[in-house]
Amino acid sequence: MEAQFLTDWQVAQRYGVNRSTPWRWVKTDPTFPKPVSLTPGCTRWKLADIEAWEVSKLQAA
Repeated sequence: MEAQFLTDWQVAQRYGVNRSTPWRWVKTDPTFPKPVSLTPGCTRWKLADIEAWEVSKLQAA
């Protein structure tokens, strides 16, 4: 199965936040998944990493 990737806009839309918020989370939350550079100028988040982060947040609550 191929990995699925999300743009910063898609990550922001998933959580109902501004597009800059996932980038801030990368800097301020060490548990938030780091984006992957696919090509120069093309950075995405792995959907599997985002889902795993969500599960860890739910388990911590």
